[in-house]
Amino acid sequence: MSEKIKVVQYGMGPVGNKITRYLLERDHLVLVGAVDIDPAKVGKDVAELAGLPAINVPVSNNPEQLFRDVRPDVVVLTTTSDLEKIQPQIEQILSHGINIVTTCEELAYPWKTNPDIAAAIDQAAKSNNATVLSTGVNPGFMMDYLPVTLSAVCRNLQTVRVDRIQNAGERRLPFQQKVGVGITTDEFYQRVADKTLRHVGLTESIHMIADMLGWELSKTEDIVEPVIAENPVKTPHFDIPAGRALGVNQVGRGYDNNGKEIITLTFIAALGVPESLERIVFDGDPGIEMKIPGGVNGDVATCAINVNAIPTVKNAGPGLKTMVDIAAISCF
Repeated sequence: MSEKIKVVQYGMGPVGNKITRYLLERDHLVLVGAVDIDPAKVGKDVAELAGLPAINVPVSNNPEQLFRDVRPDVVVLTTTSDLEKIQPQIEQILSHGINIVTTCEELAYPWKTNPDIAAAIDQAAKSNNATVLSTGVNPGFMMDYLPVTLSAVCRNLQTVRVDRIQNAGERRLPFQQKVGVGITTDEFYQRVADKTLRHVGLTESIHMIADMLGWELSKTEDIVEPVIAENPVKTPHFDIPAGRALGVNQVGRGYDNNGKEIITLTFIAALGVPESLERIVFDGDPGIEMKIPGGVNGDVATCAINVNAIPTVKNAGPGLKTMVDIAAISCF
């Protein structure tokens, strides 16, 4: 790849900072700008925010001016999981004819869950000759793209089950807090109702799998429950009485027109999980069980796939794309 791809990192939270580190490792990419609205970050050097030596690229709170000044090829957008909230940011970036790679989970496969917003973003991308892709460890790979790809060796397929199970005790404190470790069941269900405690994207993953397999679904469901401590649990961060949450057990299901459950996606992240793993199980010909012992580090994987997607997105045709629409992404 002779010509370097110019990239702006938009959103300087923990994921944005990690992506910055990965961007700066790649010889074929050049980080030309960064955006955040946090006054404490504006004006700071983007590399220093990521814990690296300064590169003389300050964080801006004026994306319009920045895009005109540096003319990036791709923006990596890591601001929110909420599609309605991120839509204006996406359309602003597209108005400059800039390609987008984003971690917004609700955009991973939005054609069934948010068809109006999906169509608007697709039209904006095509009108400005730019590409938009949302990806991550999940949605975007482990629980949708990977099983879809694995199904290529099947003569027929009756059911798909995907399990992503994580011992939250091995993850950083913000992740443990995110999945509800230590809170009461009342607080857990209130946060579920407020949509602040859930793994975003299971329904989008179900629809990606079903559409790619040619399966018509009569309904989907996404059930979020706490994993409850049967006995007191003490950790470096928590002193948890029996009866409180150790984490989350979330199950997404897709049903065919006869009411049969044909897609089951299970996400468990909790303290005390015996084994972290990724598992795909097919009832078909051949029947398949694929397991990744220890699982895949979600933070590393999400940041890596967004960086690795940049060349593919730059060279894809215009429009809103999903992982099943574009050429295969690899570590480059």
